[in-house]
Amino acid sequence: MSSSLAANPDRLLPADPGTRSIARDLLQRVQDLPIISPHGHVDAAVIEQNTPFPDPAALLVSPDHYVTRLIHASGVPLDRLMESDTHRPESRSVWREFCKAWPLFDGTASGYWLRTQFRSVFGLAGELSAETSDASYDAISAKLQEPGFRPREMFKDFNIEVLATTDDPLDALGSHKAIAEDPSFHGRVLPSFRPDAYLNIADPAWSENVDRLIAAAGDGGTGYGAYLTALENRRRYFVEHGAVSADHGVITPATLKLDAADAARLFDRARSGTATAQDRDNFEAHMMYQMARMSVEDGLVMTIHPGSYRNHHEPTFNSFGADTGHDIPFAINYTEAIRPVLQDFGTAKDFHLVLFTLDETVFSRELAPLAGFYPSVYLGAPWWFLDAPDAMLRFRSAVTETAGFSRSSGFIDDTRAFCSIPARHDASRRIEASFLARLVAEHRVSEDRAHELIVDIVDGAPRRVFKL
Repeated sequence: MSSSLAANPDRLLPADPGTRSIARDLLQRVQDLPIISPHGHVDAAVIEQNTPFPDPAALLVSPDHYVTRLIHASGVPLDRLMESDTHRPESRSVWREFCKAWPLFDGTASGYWLRTQFRSVFGLAGELSAETSDASYDAISAKLQEPGFRPREMFKDFNIEVLATTDDPLDALGSHKAIAEDPSFHGRVLPSFRPDAYLNIADPAWSENVDRLIAAAGDGGTGYGAYLTALENRRRYFVEHGAVSADHGVITPATLKLDAADAARLFDRARSGTATAQDRDNFEAHMMYQMARMSVEDGLVMTIHPGSYRNHHEPTFNSFGADTGHDIPFAINYTEAIRPVLQDFGTAKDFHLVLFTLDETVFSRELAPLAGFYPSVYLGAPWWFLDAPDAMLRFRSAVTETAGFSRSSGFIDDTRAFCSIPARHDASRRIEASFLARLVAEHRVSEDRAHELIVDIVDGAPRRVFKL
């Protein structure tokens, strides 16, 4: 496992001995703070039901597109790694493919997280390889059968205080309610409102989704007015069940303010199947404006995750579905795209708008200046392809001189991989310690102030930004 790498207390800290010493002290200040995870994709039912995790491949390989995409790039067909419509690979054979491909992960963020998990969660000490695949599979399988490796026990062991999920607007949130009412469970598992499938009329299921939405929550109305009412009602339901944020996985961050009559005409054209491509773009942009308006009214933090070309390889999508490794980032524009929302709500009291990007060229050019002026705007942490050590350092370097530290969201793990959560947060804390240590060594921030800053970055920022 390259256990010496995962066990080294100075991993990810600066190479310079003097700066490293400062970073060690800063890391120690926050190393044991609880994990606040205000945006992620773990299923709440996993925590509620506390059922044992599946086998090693089903837990750590097949559902993790960070892992499968790189193995696939080396020439391994995806049907050897995950289930398709016509084929389900045997778990141990998937693990063998992974172990054979383990050297591919040297230097990658996913390799770092996995090494940390293997050592700190599962206690593996040896090196992964084709030769050790069966032994490591058996060792992890045995651990997964132990009572201490049930989701609730791991939630406690990981020191998670808050874990937010991502949920369909029509979800009854039964698992969240059961967890909240369970006196034996001491963490918080919060739903997040994710309305993409009800806003994007390019989605083939959009009209059917809208039918269900209006029938369930439209107060007996019809048309565009009932559609807005239904979204407002479901947001209110989420707030009543503990939600603090609404998340939007859009293609671009475009927003557009239309009058009600124009919006209703777009809605009707979409429902009749006569909407043009421009109509679709305009309607989604208008609905993002409406989501901002609703957040001002109901208090849900609005987060935007744009800039991914979803399902880039159509044959893979047809065989394996979405979230299987072929989503590719592209360049985006924030300054003009988000302006309609900020014109009306950028200074609105208690409106929190967290902007993420996969295009790191906008960090210093657009996002930091926006967050450095508008009270509502916060910088989303490096996300997806950017939640890696060097990219996180680039983020801090790009935004801090303009926006300081107070305008960022705190770390967001954004993961489906439950066992990787502590590894991801540990990596982030080490990077923050490293960046602050450099500022101290360069006499740009005092050491005392750096100790205050790192606590705020790790703990204060997510609580403040996500109203926790």
